[in-house]
Amino acid sequence: MFDFNIKPILVFWETTRACPLECKHCRAEAIRDPLPGELTTKEAIQFIDSLEGFGKPYPVLIFTGGDPLIRRDIFDLIEYAVKKGFRVGIAPAVSDLLSVDNIRRMKELGLKYVSISLDGGKAETHDRIRGIEGHYNMTVNALRLLRKHRFITQINTVVTRENVHELPYVVELLKTLDIRIWEVFFLIRVGRGTDVNDISPREYEDVLHFLYEVTRYGIEVRTVEAPFYRRIVLWRKEDIADYTDLDIEYVSRRYSLTPLYKELVKNLIELVGEPVSSPEPKISRTRDGKGVVFVSYNGDIYPSGFAPYKVGNVKQEDIVRIYQENKVLRMIRKGEFKGRCGYCEYRDICGGSRARAYAETGDILGEDPACIYIPTGNR
Repeated sequence: MFDFNIKPILVFWETTRACPLECKHCRAEAIRDPLPGELTTKEAIQFIDSLEGFGKPYPVLIFTGGDPLIRRDIFDLIEYAVKKGFRVGIAPAVSDLLSVDNIRRMKELGLKYVSISLDGGKAETHDRIRGIEGHYNMTVNALRLLRKHRFITQINTVVTRENVHELPYVVELLKTLDIRIWEVFFLIRVGRGTDVNDISPREYEDVLHFLYEVTRYGIEVRTVEAPFYRRIVLWRKEDIADYTDLDIEYVSRRYSLTPLYKELVKNLIELVGEPVSSPEPKISRTRDGKGVVFVSYNGDIYPSGFAPYKVGNVKQEDIVRIYQENKVLRMIRKGEFKGRCGYCEYRDICGGSRARAYAETGDILGEDPACIYIPTGNR
């Protein structure tokens, strides 16, 4: 359906950098007021029009930020994109702007997808990360409203040293609210994220194996900037002894995991009970610049929001041509990487996080330092 050499499946547009929150890990280093150079309404409409050049089926267009609800023209732009035939989603901040009236208006305009960030399984952790007392309760109430209005709703969670032990509590909330999509972000040291403590590469493996177990509970797990989750899914699917029944001790030994894996899974079972099914993981072959493209508040085009490697600007250039013809984006899609990622047998389905490679090494084609796997492919 989507040839990622021709078109992305997701276009993220950072509608504004303005946001009322002060999140510790904010990629955008969001501020209270819009920055100079933000796309005007006219420029935004021209940008939406340009996406038609990818052809049908159009990419999904996600309005993100900052807080997109701060833009005074946001509902006009949503309406315009929907009437053009785009599937549209939004990633608003939980603030007074995410009101009942605005939620109803989004629904009336035909917006389908809403993602809300929840960065702790406990109120005090989420509030501390988000920088606002009482924000956890505001977030839960917003999620309930979105479910009531029948949006396709997902929870986004950034994994850090501060909240990693609370991941089972996030799953409990997902189950309680009957939200079935969990997008789990792994830290990239950009923006304010440079000051946040990350977990270790070996603990990444623990968390990703834990996320595989979460799919046994009817929850679709998506990972952002940890594409090696797909390697783990392939490993686990090939292990017949492991596929049907969950054996924590076996998995821990088989994949040389740390105690974190067992802690997370045992807590998960205590909170929500034994698994209800065999694992049902869904994976894709997308990565930064392959099936995904990001447009910043001022029109700059990046492989993703976490990889601020400029490849063009929508004010002066055609995003279709940039996506299809830019040399670096083409190398990313071909898997022409350096280091371990370059000779890894999983470089097509995984390819490592281009954002992390860029943030940590300065090379968008470098290897992902968070992946511990030693490839068996030819150097």
